[in-house]
Amino acid sequence: MRVWSSRQHPLVKPSPEQFEALALEQLDTLYRVARRITRDPGRAEDLVQETCVRALRARDSFDLQSHGIRPWLLRIMHNVHISKAEREGRQPTVIEDDQLEAAGRSHTPPLIDPASFEGMDQQLVRAIEGLAEEYQVVLILWAVEELSYKEIAEAVGIPIGTVMSRLYRARQRLSEQLRSFAVSEGIIRE
Repeated sequence: MRVWSSRQHPLVKPSPEQFEALALEQLDTLYRVARRITRDPGRAEDLVQETCVRALRARDSFDLQSHGIRPWLLRIMHNVHISKAEREGRQPTVIEDDQLEAAGRSHTPPLIDPASFEGMDQQLVRAIEGLAEEYQVVLILWAVEELSYKEIAEAVGIPIGTVMSRLYRARQRLSEQLRSFAVSEGIIRE
């Protein structure tokens, strides 16, 4: 079986079979990104599924570019996620009695040495989660998924300059938060 690659056929409209093969190659990436932006395995699966459904519906409008299908799929995912978040933000929420009781009880997380790798990892996760969503998405696509600035710009639907600016600000804010953590824990001195 011959593997079909976007690098071999730039600016070509793939056949339905080729499109599906290209899209299936990206499922792991889609799930990793969805898991990071939703912070919930079930919601991540739903987001990936909705992304795939929309991609299949729109495959006739897809033109294979030299950088492949990944940014296009990530853009669909980003748009689906933003739309769902806006819809959910407008909906009233119901709080069950057992949720109210659980919220009333204090939950103490297990103690972890902040200077350990686990403690530092938790602090990094909290720092990333503390970033505005537009910074989180750009940072994750760049640092974790290793997308180029051009691919991120296409995936999120913003100019490359905005990608660079958001990435710079995200790194600056992380640096500030983690520096204060490192100083408070005696890892570094001011």
